[in-house]
Amino acid sequence: MNLGLIPLAFLMWAVTYPARALPMLAPGIERLPPLAVTYLRLAGPAALAALAAVNCLLTIDGQTHQVHLLLGVEPLAVGLCVLVVARTHSLLPGVAAAVILVALARAIGAA
Repeated sequence: MNLGLIPLAFLMWAVTYPARALPMLAPGIERLPPLAVTYLRLAGPAALAALAAVNCLLTIDGQTHQVHLLLGVEPLAVGLCVLVVARTHSLLPGVAAAVILVALARAIGAA
């Protein structure tokens, strides 16, 4: 387990939390222009999606420290998650579908 990522997690929380909490803390946020409300609503998930995509789609070679594209079931799971979220407009079914895909692939020995 790499504990070096814990400060990064707290940093990302500190950066994204104000945008996610603003609608709860600011009265009258619904009076902002629709584009601003959409931006504030999507800023947190976009930052989390960027972190997840990098961690699921890239790997670092331990000896040469070069970054390589990860091939396997993980990119397929990310793609499935994106498709399900785009179709249902809900994150939970997308993540559940991705987890089930990876679990099935590991159960049959494909991952």
